[in-house]
Amino acid sequence: MAVGIYFATTTGKTQDVAERLHALLSSANAPKDLADMADVSEFTKLDGLICGVPTWNTGAETERSGTAWDGVLEDIAELDLSGKFVAVFGLGDSGSYTDNFCDAMEELHNFFKQAGATMVGCMDKSNYTFEESKSVIGDKFCGLALDEDSESDMTDDRLAKWAEQLKQEIPGL
Repeated sequence: MAVGIYFATTTGKTQDVAERLHALLSSANAPKDLADMADVSEFTKLDGLICGVPTWNTGAETERSGTAWDGVLEDIAELDLSGKFVAVFGLGDSGSYTDNFCDAMEELHNFFKQAGATMVGCMDKSNYTFEESKSVIGDKFCGLALDEDSESDMTDDRLAKWAEQLKQEIPGL
């Protein structure tokens, strides 16, 4: 089972989280910065993907991450990812952007789902402090929401819990 970890970052926080997650999921490939990739076609060669995205364009309807992800969303939608497992994690600031917490995660989730991927890694929204998020679908986040600005003391526990969940949801991880 080949599982890749991909991220895009502005401040380095999403990369840091991707590396910490990799330490918990050592069978996954080492994290790759999306900005260093020529295109996203390599996604089709993997059995699973774990993708990290920050939210910078708060309140935006599209291109919410403000990173390299924004430039490849349509390319992802055109891939055939049927039979692939995809999990997303997002970084946001629930203190300063309580009405748009981790919104970019939902955008990424939807484009991978449109490509036919089996989306995994949804997390309970309880124990978070925020007002609104496009990344809440039903009563759960569509992935792992993290706040390295206002709730960084909770990141390690949230990552550990999510890593164990992904091991159950992605065969062979």
